Amino acid sequence: MNRAAIADSTTTSVVDPHERAEYWADLISTYHCRLGYRFPSSADFQGHTQLRRTDAYQLVGWKSDAVTYLRNPSHIRADPDDDYRLIVPFTGRLSFRTEDGYGILAPGTMALVSVDRPYAMSMSDGTRGMIITIPRKEIKHRLNRVVPPDHPLDLTAGLGRVTDGILGGLHSESAALTDLQFDSVSERLVDLLCMQILGEPASSPTQLAHVEATARRYIHDHAGDPDLNGTRVAVALGWSLRQIQLAFSNAGTTPSDVIREERLRLARDRLRSPAYQHRSITDIASDLGFGSVSSFSKAFRRRFGATPGQLREDRRAASDD
Repeated sequence: MNRAAIADSTTTSVVDPHERAEYWADLISTYHCRLGYRFPSSADFQGHTQLRRTDAYQLVGWKSDAVTYLRNPSHIRADPDDDYRLIVPFTGRLSFRTEDGYGILAPGTMALVSVDRPYAMSMSDGTRGMIITIPRKEIKHRLNRVVPPDHPLDLTAGLGRVTDGILGGLHSESAALTDLQFDSVSERLVDLLCMQILGEPASSPTQLAHVEATARRYIHDHAGDPDLNGTRVAVALGWSLRQIQLAFSNAGTTPSDVIREERLRLARDRLRSPAYQHRSITDIASDLGFGSVSSFSKAFRRRFGATPGQLREDRRAASDD
């Protein structure tokens, strides 16, 4: 963000009642990025902010009357911002509408959102909470290829409850922390946030589908590696083996089954290819990681209804005709 460190507290009470809605809009845009605003009542709008900012992170605590924040394509083009926002309500309910749907964010939950996509966020009178700006690189570094979920994350149990305690402490003590302390606590918070995201794939069908599709592509492209297994796939893609296993389990299969299927298809292609006509069936099986030609032949026959030898003979007979 490259902003000077600062701790500040601001209220709309510093300006005349008829100027307060506009003052609030300018203030929030200064903290974040270009936004649109809808005020159910712009007369004497009441709002208060608590700002803590370093070069790396920013925390904005707020309490305000009802307002809707809008981020549309023209705002994004005019003022791009690829940092994430972690939104944590303390009181009230926030409603979100994005291109993908609609949702509610309530106390006891948090949501990691991207402001480089259009959205609308509405809140009722007296809503209170905080928004932490997190550099995208800090999320990407920890999650690698995992996409942050669109749904809210739970703060009432397990790791979420631990995270909630740190969030509350960071909010209440932010002004008393040095820049180094504030950044250190923020980094631990991001660690816990990403750990929670990585630990909850079973409850996120969209995330599981993404992991499965990416892993299948990797297996397809590397099926010729005789040492390929689920662990190697997980390491290569930056996920845990458990995530890979859960993703394939959700699809009714396993990493081993998918790897074997891709290897059998590759073996069939090689048995049909003139480029491999001088390679023995034993060599082809060994090159693809099968422990023995016997186990390879049995698996091949179950899959294709013919032995490797029969397939090769059929190809030779067809080429002689």
